Amino acid sequence: MQVPNLHQLQTPAHLIEQQNQSLFAKVATDLTDKGYSIQPFALPLELSNNLLEQVSSMSSQAFVEAGIGRLRKHMHNDFVRRDEICWITGNSEAGAQWLDWTAQLQHYLNRHLFLGLFSFESHFAHYATGSFYKRHLDAFKGEANRILSVVAYLNPHWQLGDGGELVLYQDEFDAQGLKVIPALGTLAIFLSEEFPHEVLPAQRDRYSIAGWYRINASSADRVDPPR
Repeated sequence: MQVPNLHQLQTPAHLIEQQNQSLFAKVATDLTDKGYSIQPFALPLELSNNLLEQVSSMSSQAFVEAGIGRLRKHMHNDFVRRDEICWITGNSEAGAQWLDWTAQLQHYLNRHLFLGLFSFESHFAHYATGSFYKRHLDAFKGEANRILSVVAYLNPHWQLGDGGELVLYQDEFDAQGLKVIPALGTLAIFLSEEFPHEVLPAQRDRYSIAGWYRINASSADRVDPPR
């Protein structure tokens, strides 16, 4: 995939900090009022471009078929989802920038909303033409695993006919949902246990990052989050 020329003049660090703080405040207010926050084109432009450049230059061998469930319950199911993923470790410059940004968001939300967010995990996701992820929850109530979901989109010039929208449902009875276009820099942040969601079939290659904040639910005989 060819990367469009997206290089821009770098924004001064103090302005980026102000923009981040303003964005984090909007997210915190939305989470308090609604439990979710949709922020179009809100991820810092330089970070969005760096992540796009990285994911666009990765070989297909870097991705693996995504599954459902965790640990011993993990399995592949093409009926439920057909995307492929690559976990972000922070070894690349763009990955390290992303993890630094999400750490800043974590600190802000813990300080203002007292969520007790303890750790964060995330991966790149690639949806090839026709790929989808059917309606699901990121966490099950009472299991105290994933608390807050974060999705960042990396698709420049995305058109309405390109499909691949995230549909966020208010609850299990909601049949319409709220559609989010996966355009470059758009963020979707929501309580993992509360909002069923799905990804509609994409009509072109679609790239994103999916991430989750977790609390520390460790006990004497169990490490959680797992290492």
